[in-house]
Parts: sequence; C-alpha cells; structure tokens
Amino acid sequence: MAEDLIRYDIVIQDALRGAVKKILTEVTRTGLPGEHHFYIAFDTNAPGVRISNRLHERYPQEMTIVLQHQFWDLAVTDHYFEVGLSFGGIPERLVIPFSAVKGFFDPSVQFALEFEPGKTAEELPEELREAIEEEAKAEETLEKLEAITDNRETPASQANAQLRKGEEETAPRKEGETKKDAADNGADVVSLDAFRKKT
Repeated sequence: MAEDLIRYDIVIQDALRGAVKKILTEVTRTGLPGEHHFYIAFDTNAPGVRISNRLHERYPQEMTIVLQHQFWDLAVTDHYFEVGLSFGGIPERLVIPFSAVKGFFDPSVQFALEFEPGKTAEELPEELREAIEEEAKAEETLEKLEAITDNRETPASQANAQLRKGEEETAPRKEGETKKDAADNGADVVSLDAFRKKT
C-alpha cells in the first residue's frame, strides 16, 4: 500500500475543526437555536489552552465544558475560541484553541465529532502562543500576590491589631501589679490639674 503523502487524516481533522469553528461563530451571532447545546472536550495541556490553575488542578488532562444556558462572552477567532463559564459559583474565562478540542457533541440531535489532539496541520501562530503564555504568567503572579495578601498581615494591620489589644506597656509590671497600677507608676503620666498648678 502506498504511503499517504497528502495526510488525508489530518486534512479531515482540520476540516471538522473548521466545522466546529463555523458552528460556534454562528452561535456568537444568533445564540443557540432551539434545543441545541454543546459538550466540548479538550486537552487541558495542549499548547495555547488558557484555564485557571484551580481548573487545571481539577482537570489535569482533559476537561469537558457545556455551552447551554449559562455561558457568556463567547468569542471565536481563526485559531481558538474563548468563553466565560461558572464553576462552583466562581466565574472563569477559558481560551481553547481548536487544535486542543478532542470532542464536540450536540445531544439534542445526537451529533458527535471526535478528534485526535495535536493531529492538525494548523499550528497556533507564535505571537498568539506567546500572548497567551504571557497572560497566563501575569494571572499566576496576580494569584500569588492575592494569596500572600490574604494569608499575611501587613505591618500596618499588625500595628492596628496590637493597638486593638489594649494599652501598650512601657515597663514590665511587678508581680500582682495591674495595668492601671503600672500606668499610675509611670513617670510620664501627668494629670491636667497638676499641669494647671505649674502654670
């Protein structure tokens, strides 16, 4: 048997991914018609995929999203689509290259397409891949900063907490001595009456 130099398998895969792109583009224009809705499975490790660290930890290999009632800001480009979805009440924005898509299923009409991730002649443009990676690094840095801020008190908040605890002690107390006694024994405590007598 002759070697397939045309690579019909890749040509067909890319053509079917083009069909998914066309379907999603139509949805951005007119919304989901009738009972149509989509299950889209994708490789979470594929080049250009952009999901939060939280989602990647939960779905380290593959993830399936549902585009039905609650999604927003669906945008489709030549190489990827992005969409807003809520996971456990937390809104997320996902960027999914068409080359990462593993499956597309519309249960309303039992229409399904399967893909082999990475098996495509279409490569993500280098500048797009770099932009997605830079955005991912920026968000990761922001998440780390937010975690540090949430978990560590700043010097100002530590000082406020110390003030809330009560009076500052200027000298150690003797055994059995109360804070009031210690304050009364302090050299800097002057009553207003004593000040008036001096003037």
